[in-house]
Amino acid sequence: MTQSVATPQPLAITMGDAAGIGPEIIAKAFRAQPQTLRGCFVAGDVGTLRRAAAVVAGPGQAALPVAAIASPAEALDVPPHCIAVLQVGPALEPVAWGMVSKVAGAYAGCCVEWAADAALRGAVCALVTAPLHKEALSAAGAPYDRFPGHTELLQDQAARYLGKPVAEVPVRMMLANDELRTVLVSIHVSLRQAIEAVTFDNVLQTLRITHAALSRVLGRAPRIAVAGLNPHAGEGGLFGREELEVIAPAMEAARAQGCLVSGPWAPDTVFMRARNPGGVAGEFDVVVAMYHDQGLIPVKYLGVEKGVNVTLGLPLVRTSPDHGTAFDIAGTGRADASSLLEAVRMAKILATEAGNFPPGRPKGN
Repeated sequence: MTQSVATPQPLAITMGDAAGIGPEIIAKAFRAQPQTLRGCFVAGDVGTLRRAAAVVAGPGQAALPVAAIASPAEALDVPPHCIAVLQVGPALEPVAWGMVSKVAGAYAGCCVEWAADAALRGAVCALVTAPLHKEALSAAGAPYDRFPGHTELLQDQAARYLGKPVAEVPVRMMLANDELRTVLVSIHVSLRQAIEAVTFDNVLQTLRITHAALSRVLGRAPRIAVAGLNPHAGEGGLFGREELEVIAPAMEAARAQGCLVSGPWAPDTVFMRARNPGGVAGEFDVVVAMYHDQGLIPVKYLGVEKGVNVTLGLPLVRTSPDHGTAFDIAGTGRADASSLLEAVRMAKILATEAGNFPPGRPKGN
């Protein structure tokens, strides 16, 4: 994920929650690696980015200039060391750092909607989403209170664009860094609901989506390891029968469709087997985990600053940092932009692989 790829189309970065670290890490990324951010622009609020640029300026340094642009294409002509911002709504009054704000939540949602629409129309090659705050998104009210987070909001918008029910646009979350990839069967639901979501159809669907997405990235069928739901992958039914009655049959169906699937493996060891530290290939290309924390804890333990969230199954390219709004340090300038930079790099790679247009985009639109 350290490769940098030129992007012939502009790339949109959504501002995130104005009360969190999103605007700061964007400003810090533009300052630290202007070449990586060439062709990128912020879908957000000009005033908020100017405030963030001032926060991250070092002692005795001038804040990076912020250039207001009127269309995505203008981002390609903005010089380095300048943050291009496309104003997606009315000017946002400054919000308090680190405080849940329904105003900030609504604006963050608006930024995502605008950028997703631009990606679906082919006006941008991809979108990278800075962190939004789920409580603020809910406090914003309709329509944003229907969505637990980015993934569900993007799925809904993609379904409307494609003219399909949401159920017919299945998506999955993949978290990846230089050492490990993991894809989740369920995302933002309670643990009880996550266990109930381990069904034949959901597991098979996850395997299909993982196979299709990583086949495009790797140029070959990925080696998919499947983590069990229960300790020791159920120990032959002693600790639960989901592996025998649900997961294994779904894996067999996936194999019949051409997927290279193995397991179910004990969840406390399979992630170590899939690691490729120092460029040494692990046994697997990706691990399919049964629920959110099972899959995300191992990746984040290896380094939050390097993790990238990739949404699989959308008719657009979307990545994001693997951390949240960090309200506790918002406004201090201490936030680390590394994960955002990795998300931009990954989005450029995926967009280039997709021919700089969202994969699956309807012809003629």
